[in-house]
Amino acid sequence: MSLRAVHQVLATLGYGDAIGHEVLGIQRVLRAAGYDSEIFVETADTRLEDLTYDYRDLVDASHPDHLLIHHFSIGSRASRVAYALPDRMALVYHNITPPEYFVGIHKQLVELCWKGRRELKAYVDRCDLALGDSEFNRQELEALGFPDTGVLPVVPDFSHLGGTPDWRIAGGFDDECTNILFVGRMIPNKRIENVIRIFHAYRTRVNPRSRLLLVGSHGGFEKYLTMLHQMVAALGTPDVHFSGHVSNQELAAYYDVADLFLCASEHEGFCVPLVEAFHMRVPVVAYAATAVPATLDGGGVLYEDRDPHHVAALVDAVLSDQTIADNVLAAQDAALARLLGRDFGGTLLGFVDRIAASPRRAAPRVAFDFWDQLRAYERLEELRMFRPAIFKGLGK
Repeated sequence: MSLRAVHQVLATLGYGDAIGHEVLGIQRVLRAAGYDSEIFVETADTRLEDLTYDYRDLVDASHPDHLLIHHFSIGSRASRVAYALPDRMALVYHNITPPEYFVGIHKQLVELCWKGRRELKAYVDRCDLALGDSEFNRQELEALGFPDTGVLPVVPDFSHLGGTPDWRIAGGFDDECTNILFVGRMIPNKRIENVIRIFHAYRTRVNPRSRLLLVGSHGGFEKYLTMLHQMVAALGTPDVHFSGHVSNQELAAYYDVADLFLCASEHEGFCVPLVEAFHMRVPVVAYAATAVPATLDGGGVLYEDRDPHHVAALVDAVLSDQTIADNVLAAQDAALARLLGRDFGGTLLGFVDRIAASPRRAAPRVAFDFWDQLRAYERLEELRMFRPAIFKGLGK
């Protein structure tokens, strides 16, 4: 059987993030192969809205001879609509952070992550194929009972780092001081507090002419950010800089001034900034947790002992010995070459062909009033957003 179209559906299309790059890359491959391919979302960054359709439009675009590539990273209305449609489905799992990381920090995200992990199990019998974007994620799918799994590798697009760097902020750090960099959202599973502890040990015991650059959005995690600032003040450690969200040009400048990339994250499905550091030829020192060892693939320096003084000694070894630094960079170059050498397009189209040639699964089982309930929910959401006084009155 041939597929008439291969569309993608996801909760949010973000600008400059790993999932966003992958979604756009998949669309390019599918269109080049002759497939009709659109992107359906609940929300999108304003810079990408014109590339997407509202997920509710997917109902009219649906057909049993279509394939939906469903990017699953958290429970959503788009996810539930995709489940109920007759299209064949390939699930691409980007991992859901365990909710316990957000307890006491972000109540809504605790609920969303818990619901997302619970909802994921419902797709075991719905999908023709379940793909992880890393071997770590594939193994999680297999453990959940998905019968047919595979890996659709993340092949990062570095074009966002190829423009002229914006030096207006990072240029102030281009001096004789050693710059230790972390790039990623300021969220608890990234263990930014451990990055700060390691830097404190390095700065006080090894190199007082050093600074820590923490680059990434903290939106929604202001409480965690406040805790981090309080920790910096309690330690009395100067030269810890929180940049917040930066543009691609500013990000390139931060990588250019960095002497070392330090990661202490405890939970990653892949961690694209690690390979961005490879691309920008910044040596990496990273905690060996979840998907990180596979992402590094022999590059960088992994550590398991999280004692700050131990890790600070590793950081010093890379920064103070040019031979060690050269060996680390050579290993990173080789790992990056292996990653970029993967045939992403061929792998993707092979999975599409595999689904097309496989027997059709039974139609998804949904409640008889599913669509009525969805329409009622959408009307209530519109009231909540645009007529909040009326919405509040409904509960009285």
